[in-house]
Amino acid sequence: MEATAFLKGIGLGGSLIVAIGSQNAYLLRQALKQEFVLTCIAICVVCDVVLIVAGVAGMGQLIMEAPALLFWIKIAGAGFLFWYGLRAARSALNPGTMTANENSTASDRRTVVAAMLAFSLLNPHVYLDTVVLLGSIGGQQAGNGRWYFALGAMLASLLWFSSLGLGARYLTPVFANPRAWQILDGVIALVMWALAISLFF
Repeated sequence: MEATAFLKGIGLGGSLIVAIGSQNAYLLRQALKQEFVLTCIAICVVCDVVLIVAGVAGMGQLIMEAPALLFWIKIAGAGFLFWYGLRAARSALNPGTMTANENSTASDRRTVVAAMLAFSLLNPHVYLDTVVLLGSIGGQQAGNGRWYFALGAMLASLLWFSSLGLGARYLTPVFANPRAWQILDGVIALVMWALAISLFF
């Protein structure tokens, strides 16, 4: 029973986390720039762990009963995504001499941490998917099954973000070409704007 719940957690948690989103896009970009990669991975995983535990513990129902809270998170998230999309679009139009190992837009740790937290938490979908959906399914598991389900979802998060952040180094030769950065930043800009618009539909 516990093993089944654990596997369910891995499967469902992985399917939700792997979907392309602002969090994954930002982590990928930082990994390719080789800036504070482990810090970004840690933030993604810790945020997921906290949200998964909150969901399985019953926080999902409280969120569903507080539509005003989700509304303001939606406004803040859309504004942040739109602003970051503009930044990515500007980088795509003016890549300069940026490469994977040497770039003109290096960030300090505080800026990266703040951005990663924003991408992880200023998105209503993360609460609906991770807290409400995972929480409701995990809460249906018998006995201690819900906590094995939660552990499975946490493991999926750890495996995915670690693979994305640490595996991006193998794409470094590709991003030695500034043109590749233009394409990546252009795609990121479109993803950010699409997500900002989708928050209202």
